Amino acid sequence: MKRRIPALALIGALLLTTATAVPAQDQKQERATSFSYGADSLQTLDFWPAAHKGPAPLILFVHGGGWKRGDKDNATGPYKVTHYTGEGYAFASVNYRLVPDATVEQQAQDIADALAKLLKQAKALNITPGKVVLMGHSAGAQLVALVGTDPRYLRKAGLSYADIAGVIPIDGAAYDVSAQMADGPRIMQQTYAQAFGTDPARQRALSPTMQAAAPNAPAFLLLHVQRPDGVRQAEALEAALRNAGTQVERKGFPGEGLRGHMEINRRLGDPDYPATAAVDAWLARVFGK
Repeated sequence: MKRRIPALALIGALLLTTATAVPAQDQKQERATSFSYGADSLQTLDFWPAAHKGPAPLILFVHGGGWKRGDKDNATGPYKVTHYTGEGYAFASVNYRLVPDATVEQQAQDIADALAKLLKQAKALNITPGKVVLMGHSAGAQLVALVGTDPRYLRKAGLSYADIAGVIPIDGAAYDVSAQMADGPRIMQQTYAQAFGTDPARQRALSPTMQAAAPNAPAFLLLHVQRPDGVRQAEALEAALRNAGTQVERKGFPGEGLRGHMEINRRLGDPDYPATAAVDAWLARVFGK
């Protein structure tokens, strides 16, 4: 039994991690512009324009970290900014307030408010209206999926689902909070309780799978590696979206445990990583390129 403890700890740490921290120099070379979208010091984002001139679709990236840690500066990995701006997309990476000083509801609102900040300057930033994809990893996957299935967050920010083209949750595992708390890794239970509490009604309200009845964002691409709880959760969210008539694709990639969970985020944008081509093809379809 003792030999199984490290493996359990490895799996349980999944949603606590963002990606392997990487130096920020690659992003800085792209001349990011930083914005504040609220009064809190964490309500900030970095924006990189597309490599070409003229209006471009926008990818808004949301970091993970178990809802209580993580940062926009080390969560995008070494490839995303260069790859996606080179593909003709603007790219932004968002910080948001963290648990326990903020609630998950406030975090989801931060994502919507950050997007509103950018879209208010769409002309100056060369962002094409209506062509926005929300992308998030781990806890960030839960947050973008929540914004994409519960319209109240965008509505409060003065936006609607007409303002976004799609959502890409990357290897999340809390799309159905109560199910994840019931059969997810034991080592994560304190984190889940801290983020989502014990009230079943609140847990349901914060579960994208439970909120997936229409209206939803127009399209979803669910990415995951081979973690049992992550696969279960992605399959259930896929089914709920299909039942609502929402366009959804789900794609699994090699990789297990913490290593796979980190790799899919760190290497997305690497031409040699298989998820990169899958995302590129989906983005081209959704953006109509």
